[in-house]
Order: sequence, then C-alpha cells, then structure tokens
Amino acid sequence: MPPVPRHVPAAVMDALLFLCVVATLFFAALWQSDQQPSDRFYVRPPPLPTPGLDRVFSQGELTMITRNTAHSYYLYREQATGFEYDLARAFADFLGVRLTVRLADNWQEMCALLDGTPGGFIAAGVGITAAKKQRVAFSDVYLTSGQHLVSHRKQRRIRRPADLEGRTLHVPKGSPYQERLEQLRNQGVHFHMVLCEGVPSEELIRRVAEQTIDATIADSMVAYRNRRYYPQLMVSEAVSREVAFGWAVGRASKGLLEEINRFFETIKADGRFQEIFDRHYANVSDFDFVGVRAYHRRLKSRLPEYLPTVQAAAAAHGFDWRLVAAQMYQESHFDPNAMSHAGAFGLMQLTRATAESLGVQNILDPTENIMAGVRHMKALYDYFDEAAPPDRLCLALAAYNTGQGHLYDARRLARQMNLDPDKWAVISRTLPLLRYPEYYKEAVYGYCRGTEPVEYVKQTLLYYDILKHKDRRTPTSSAAVAGGG
Repeated sequence: MPPVPRHVPAAVMDALLFLCVVATLFFAALWQSDQQPSDRFYVRPPPLPTPGLDRVFSQGELTMITRNTAHSYYLYREQATGFEYDLARAFADFLGVRLTVRLADNWQEMCALLDGTPGGFIAAGVGITAAKKQRVAFSDVYLTSGQHLVSHRKQRRIRRPADLEGRTLHVPKGSPYQERLEQLRNQGVHFHMVLCEGVPSEELIRRVAEQTIDATIADSMVAYRNRRYYPQLMVSEAVSREVAFGWAVGRASKGLLEEINRFFETIKADGRFQEIFDRHYANVSDFDFVGVRAYHRRLKSRLPEYLPTVQAAAAAHGFDWRLVAAQMYQESHFDPNAMSHAGAFGLMQLTRATAESLGVQNILDPTENIMAGVRHMKALYDYFDEAAPPDRLCLALAAYNTGQGHLYDARRLARQMNLDPDKWAVISRTLPLLRYPEYYKEAVYGYCRGTEPVEYVKQTLLYYDILKHKDRRTPTSSAAVAGGG
C-alpha cells in the first residue's frame, strides 16, 4: 500500500483502520479453525459405552460372584468375611459403590451368573488357565500360590510326585489341580484321580483329615491354614509351579477390567493388599504340630469346665467368647493354678496390682480371674478406640501382655518414624526395637522384650482362628446375599 498522504481526512483514516482490523480478525479466525475446531461447528463424539461399568455407576452397585468357602466368602457371627470378600469390599469402596454378593457352587455356575449380571465379576480364588481364558477375561495376576499334596499322617507320606504311585486323589473338577495331575499322568506317574463336582478344597481336606478319602491337592494358603484345624494332616512340598490367580469379568466388560487392574495396582502400592492378606493368612506356614495338637486336646478336656464363665464374661463386655478362650489358653493353657515367672496368676494371668485395681478377692478363683481379665481387656480395647478393627484388637492384646506403657512408647516411636501408630503392622515393628539401647533409653517406660507381645498376638489369633473354624456357620444357598457393604 502506497504511503497515505498527510492531507487525507480523519474519517477516511478511521475507515481504513477499521478494514485492517476486520481483515486481521478474519484471517486469524481462519488460522484458528485449522488448528482447533470450534464448539459451534465441531461436536465431539460421545464416550464409548463401557458394558458393566456403566451399570455399576448408574446403580451404585457392584456384584461379586463367588463361592461359599473359607477362602472366598463365609459368614461368621452374622458378618461376612473371607479373603476374596475383603478384597471385593475394598474394591467397592475404591469405586464408591455398594457391594452385593451372589453365590455359586462351581465354575460353570459362576460363569452363568456372570453372563446375566452386568457389573458382575468373579472373585473366588480362580486359577488362570488357558481353558478359562476362552470363557472370560481375567484381570492382572493379584496372587500366586504353589500346589501341595495333602494327606493324613497315618498314611504313607507323599514327598514328591513319584510317591503318588498307586494312590487315589480327589480334586475339584475343572481346577488347576486337575490339570497338574493330568500332566503328571502324561509324565508316567500312575495313580487314580477322582473329579469332584462342586466340592471346594476345604471340604476335601476335611475328608482327608477324617480319612474318608486318601489325598487331595490344595493351594499353599488353604493347605497350611487347614493344617491348623487338622494337625493330623501332612502337607507336601509344592508339586507344581505357582498358580496365578485373577478376577474374571465378561469379555465385553473392558472398562470394569481396567478398574480392577487399577485397584490392584493401587492397593499393592499403598500396602492395603498386604494388610488384607495378613488378616487371613499371616504366618500360616508356621506350624508347631505338638503345640497345636495339645491345644485341640485341651479344648475338649479343660475348656468345658470354664466355658460358661468365659461366655458370660465375653457377653458382658461385647467380645466373642472364642477370643476370650483363645487368650486364656495363650495365658495359662487353661490351668487355673498357673503362675508366671513375672508374678502373674490364674487362668488370665493377672498381676496382683491389676487384680487389686479390679477388686479381685481371690486371684486364683477361676470365676473372679476370668471376669477380671476380660474386664481389663475391655478397658484396653476402649483405650485404643482410634484404631480400626482388627488393628484395635491386636493393640489391646499386646498391651494386655506387655503393659500399656510399652505400647505408648512403641506408638510414640512410630510417630517419630512418620508411621501410623494405629496400625498393628507398624507397632509389631516398633515394639521389638525397644529391646535396643538406642531406642529404650529415650522411651518413657524403658526396656521392653518387644518380640514377646508380637508373638503373643500371633499365637492368640492362631488359637482364635482354630476356635472360629470349629464353630463356623456358612450359608448353603446359591441365591443372592444382599448388602455386602
């Protein structure tokens, strides 16, 4: 454009400037339209539907499809529990929805329920196999376990696969155990295999213990845990590589599968997976045959005399009587005249100072001793009211054993280490540190044999688990179980 003469009127100048601005805006708009579509003329496609997950969020409900077993799901004192169930509860919380449980007897029934349940998933300790992957979509592996042969101590011990020659093994039909036995057959090991439709491993283990069947195979967690309940069992070395476990969804439920994988990744990173696992399977491989067998005997020979008092004391303070009985055995082996080197007396091993504070007249009187011991336990349980179960119970048990003061020091040490003082997994690490001068010199209550309360809690919970197993009540219906959470 040639230079504008100085004598051009102001009105013409204004018009030229206006045209330049309009042209600039026009070309800028054209350039922007090439870079980024406008809201007016470009409509983004709607998000792709995610079968299953849409139903979960629209109805606020997640459906767990599982089996009624000790590993997966069962009722104890009218409360749902089980390793898989506790994981599923955590998953429902992760998504911010409620959990519903539906029960089936076998893999085929679980798959049938899955087909008719949008937003459903199978969580039942299912081993991932090539055959099952043709039917469902599996999550990432969240757990692995070896397979162990389980037999009775009175039978010839099975130490290795070659020892299966001539034996009869009962295993659940369609299980990874069946696949492993078929592999051993192909390798030239000769035995008889009986496939059991709809019978869980726990039931087959019970039959082995009662010698109504010869032997079976179970995952390491299940085999070792059931050895507590039936000390007459023998558990062999693993006979296979570890089996990988996964949750299963319908093959179209990709969105739900992604959320499951994200959930497992999250809880393994933040420690919640280990907490849930330890709640059900901590220390299951530890086994004292003589000690556990003696406990089973004394439950029959000694406990009945004190059982009415135990039940009354537990009811008065809101405890499960089986917990009280387990703690009493850990304290005294049900011996009313027991006396420790530290000066504790009776069935609940009360010190004289504690007995006096609780108004006990005769420290060796079984009724007084039990009632006072449970009352003392309740006071400790109330003290740790900021901790959530089951951590709260573990803290109270540890305090009963070693004293509230040492728990105070262990919790203070946890805070100094930026750890949660209300988690038993934390305190079980800080209590043993109070054995060392660099820690107990700064402690308010000084030196503590910190490994002893940790062992005390472990053993009490072991005895409690055995008693719960003896009285476990489980539903038998395959109908829906509402309101899991």
